[in-house]
Formats: sequence, structure tokens, C-alpha cells
Amino acid sequence: MTGHVFHPGHEPLHGVTVVVEGTSGRTWVGRYHERNERGVVMHDVAIHDPATAAVSREEWIEKLRRFGIAVDEPFVILPLKEAGPIAPLVEWLETKARPAPAPPR
Repeated sequence: MTGHVFHPGHEPLHGVTVVVEGTSGRTWVGRYHERNERGVVMHDVAIHDPATAAVSREEWIEKLRRFGIAVDEPFVILPLKEAGPIAPLVEWLETKARPAPAPPR
């Protein structure tokens, strides 16, 4: 339903599992709560840091999609300077993580 807000009085993404791409290169996946003057507030967050991760961001998110969010932090406030694009997980998967189709044989 277009324009539907899950909790009236909150932003449309409130309670939705989202992907936040950070300006540092880190990526956060968790439940969106709100954006305020302190930053982007999220709950039950998994964090991908490319400097220490064993797999690519796309592989990591695919694993989260298949098996659920492995929570690294129960509560996060991402500073506004760090928070880049925010997208619902299902939309992010549709636009960023789908591999290119194999060439015909």
C-alpha cells in the first residue's frame, strides 16, 4: 500500500529492515527507527567493515537475506556525516546485489 506508515507519527521506514551505506565504506543492516539531529537510529544491527570482513558486502548481505540478521549491536546511532544512502533491504537486493545474468551458450 503506497504511502502506508507502519506506525502513525513515524517515518515510512520506521520498523523496516534497511541497508545503510556509510561514507566510511562500512555498511549497516538493521531495523530503522528514525533520523534525528544525532543521526540515524537503528535496532538489531549487523555491521560489515570491508577492512576486516572475510567476504564482500554483497556476499555478506546475501547471507543475511538467507539466514537472518546476525546482530552485532542491539542499538546504533550513525552520525549524519557517516550515514549515506538508506534503502529497504528488499529494494537494495533488487538493485545492487543481483548478479548479472550468465551469457547465453
